[in-house]
Amino acid sequence: METTRKPVKPYPAELRERAVRMVRAHATEHASEWAAMRSIAEKVGCTPETLRLWVRQAERDRSDRAGLSTDERARLKALEREVRELRQANQILRKAGAYFAVAELDRRLGPWRSLEAVEIATLQWTEMIGAG
Repeated sequence: METTRKPVKPYPAELRERAVRMVRAHATEHASEWAAMRSIAEKVGCTPETLRLWVRQAERDRSDRAGLSTDERARLKALEREVRELRQANQILRKAGAYFAVAELDRRLGPWRSLEAVEIATLQWTEMIGAG
């Protein structure tokens, strides 16, 4: 059984920054950092886990914690999208090349071509360009 999730509206950046600052400022007043996060999350209207994720990301952005910063994460996402689009374009170009190679073979052989010769030429072409 598949559950559907409600679309979550992102919290404003100002709220996230303020909540992270509050955790840093008030962490010593609580028994643990998690206790501070639970207390502050209740006040700002988010879940403690959400606030914990914001705090950890802020630590990565300040280089206090290992991992990708927000800017690095955005750059990585953009590069992955670009790679995906280029791979799709290459696949389309390979298929178009194979199609036009068969069309050229059809043009050259005219009515004397055989289906077997066309299939062999197509297989050779796709193997040569690596689309097979």
